[in-house]
Amino acid sequence: MADEASGDLRLVRLTKRFGDMAAVDDLSLTIPQGSFFALLGPSGCGKTTTLRMVAGLEQPTEGAIFLGESDITTAKPYRRPVNTVFQSYALFPHLDIFENVAFGLRRRGIKGVDEQVAAMLELVELTGYEKRKPNQLSGGQQQRVAVARALINHPSLLLLDEPLGALDLKLRRQMQLELKRIQTEVGITFVHVTHDQEEAMTMADTVAVMNEGRIEQMGSPVELYENPMTTFVANFLGQSNLVDATVVERGSEHVVADANGHRLAVPLERMHAAGNEMHVGVRPEKVTLTYAADEQTVPAGHNRLPAVIEDASFLGVSTEYTVRLPWGASFGVFAQNLHRDPRLVPAADVLVHWAPEHTFALDASEPLDAGVVPDAQLGTALR
Repeated sequence: MADEASGDLRLVRLTKRFGDMAAVDDLSLTIPQGSFFALLGPSGCGKTTTLRMVAGLEQPTEGAIFLGESDITTAKPYRRPVNTVFQSYALFPHLDIFENVAFGLRRRGIKGVDEQVAAMLELVELTGYEKRKPNQLSGGQQQRVAVARALINHPSLLLLDEPLGALDLKLRRQMQLELKRIQTEVGITFVHVTHDQEEAMTMADTVAVMNEGRIEQMGSPVELYENPMTTFVANFLGQSNLVDATVVERGSEHVVADANGHRLAVPLERMHAAGNEMHVGVRPEKVTLTYAADEQTVPAGHNRLPAVIEDASFLGVSTEYTVRLPWGASFGVFAQNLHRDPRLVPAADVLVHWAPEHTFALDASEPLDAGVVPDAQLGTALR
């Protein structure tokens, strides 16, 4: 029976077409039971369509969905041990908080719901709010009511469809921690769909970055951020400095590439380019900026490039520099304000340098700006 299913969620070659367009394209993945999993990607990448197929709100064109050993591909939504929390929360405005949470139990004819409702309200830290109406609560509190109403049915799987999108930045960050706490306490599988990189990185055990209906890369937040395997992932998950380069030497531990006459070392385990042409990358916070006259202070073995400072933005805890490389490419550096060098100002000649172990190389078949999020859409994206 689908409503008795539990275990890992498995999507097997899942495809959803709308006319000639494949919103989800031959997607296969396994989400371990009890994990917090995030589907991350830009609008139109297929993440919400995937969620809706798991919920039973869309039928796959091809493929299968398993929860444990149960095939739930064609099961009706109400026959699946799956509940969904939407961005709109969909609370009943005429019912108080107690009755909103109790709704699912009452619909199933369960008697004596007081203890279960009280336990859920305690879990989401809303004890004492039982008699209030939804419009008397803040957005974050309403979101917690929606989570409590979903969890009281004891689903095997909770789906979260952009649940924090309507909240302001401060509350959104608070609720990220709250949702992770709740998931840890109840121990059921959470699948969270979001376009917000910070949300995915903060809450999820595993993140799958989606692009055009397929998974570009999947792994822990640390793995994806520190060692992206495609240009899209490198740019979408945070910010990256990428320069075109060509392999000139292959060693037992490193590959050496030439970037406009400058040699850059890349560890073999961070090489993700098929041929000799590649994008060599490094995250801005891994880079150090040194005044050009102090070249002798750059550690031996560091990758280094000469540059000129174009802009410096003081942000309190850090300063963000934009520098221009000799061939015109732009490069970003995020420097903590520990010991600020007063010489590091616009028009100053500098060296940007970093340890080779922070370098990664990506296939040159993708454009350098693949996955770049426009400034107007950054929101709480990792900066």
